[in-house]
Amino acid sequence: MSQPLKIGITCYPSLGGSGVVATELGKLLAEKGHQVHFIANSIPFRLGGTFHKNIFYHEVEVSDYYVFRYPPYEMSLATKMAQVAKMQQLDVLHVHYAVPHAVCAFLAKQMVGDQLKVVTTLHGTDITVLAQDESLKDLIRLAINESDAVTAVSQDLIQETREVLDISRDIDLTYNFVDKRIYYPRDISSLRGDYAEPHEKILMHISNFRPVKRVGDVVDIFARVHEKIPSKLLLVGEGPELPKVQCKIQELGLQEKVLFLGKQDDIAQVISLADVLLLPSEKESFGLVALEAMACGVPTVGSIAGGIPELVVHGETGFLAPIGETKRMADYAIQLLSNETLASTFREACLKRACEKFCDGLITKQYEQIYYRVLGRGVPELDSVCG
Repeated sequence: MSQPLKIGITCYPSLGGSGVVATELGKLLAEKGHQVHFIANSIPFRLGGTFHKNIFYHEVEVSDYYVFRYPPYEMSLATKMAQVAKMQQLDVLHVHYAVPHAVCAFLAKQMVGDQLKVVTTLHGTDITVLAQDESLKDLIRLAINESDAVTAVSQDLIQETREVLDISRDIDLTYNFVDKRIYYPRDISSLRGDYAEPHEKILMHISNFRPVKRVGDVVDIFARVHEKIPSKLLLVGEGPELPKVQCKIQELGLQEKVLFLGKQDDIAQVISLADVLLLPSEKESFGLVALEAMACGVPTVGSIAGGIPELVVHGETGFLAPIGETKRMADYAIQLLSNETLASTFREACLKRACEKFCDGLITKQYEQIYYRVLGRGVPELDSVCG
C-alpha cells in the first residue's frame, strides 16, 4: 500500500448514522495501517471497548470560565484539533458534518498551517435542515468552500447542497457502507419464536422517531398488511414521536401485534429477524438502515425520498412509493410477504447489491484516494476490493 497516513476524525459520537460511518471508517483505516485519531467530546459509541494499536482518542474538554454564558464547545474543539494535529503531525482532518465540525477544522488549519488538509463529509441535516437557516448559510458555505475536499453520501445530497448554498466546487460522491464481517444474514431461528408465531411475518422499523421519519405511516402500513397477512411489527429505537405512535397503535387495537424493542446495539442480529424493513421517511439523505437491512438480506419498502432510490432498486431489492402513499407501500409489502419465491429473489438481490456497491473495502479505498489526492501524493488505483 501507499505510505500510511495520520488521520484525525471528528464526528458526533452518540447514536446516529454519521457517527456510525465515521467510526467504522476509522477502524477500517486503522486495520489498513493508518494511524487514526478520534477527536470528540466523548468516545464514539461504536468505538467503545475497541483496542487497536493504530486508534487513539482525544477528549475535547470545554472551558467553564465564568464569563461564558454558554460552554464554548466550538472553540474548545478547534483548539483540540490544532493541538492534536501539531502533536501527532496529522496529515488530514476528516470531519463529518459541516456544522460545527468543518468550521472548527477550518480554524484549526489556520492555527496549524496549510500542510494540514481538511476533508469534510456531508451527511444530511447539515444541508437539509441547518443550511435552510439564513443565519447559518454563510458559515456553512465558508466551511465547505475552504475544505480541501468535500464528500457527500448521495447524489441527491450533492444536488441539494449546490442548490441551497449555491456551491459550484467539486463534491465527491462517497456512499455509506457496511462492514460485511458484521452485516450478513444471521441465524435467528432460536430467537424468532420470541417475537412471532411460525405463521406470522415480521415487519420492522428502525429510527430515531423524529417527525421526518413518518413513523405514523409505518403504523398505517402495518395495519393494512395485518388485515391480509398475520404479522408483527417490531419498532426499534426511541425519540420524540414515540408517545404519538403508542397512542395510534392503541387506537387501532394493535397493541398485541406491535413490539417496542428500544435502542439496540447489535442491529445486524435484530434486523435479521425481519421479513421487510419499512422506511417511509419524508427526508433521507442516504438511508443507512436500509443498507444495513440489505446486507442482511432484508428488502425495504419505503418512500421515494432523498437518496433512498440510489440505494434501494425498485422492483429488485425493495419497493418504493411517493411519500405518504401508505396504501401503495402496504400493497408492496403484501406482495413480498405473500410470495416466497419473490421474497427469495429479492433477498439474493439485496445481498449481491450490498456486496458489490456498498462494501467496506470499496468505500474505504475511495476515501484513501481522496486523502492522497489532497496531499498531492500518488493516488492508489481503485481496484476490485469486494468479494
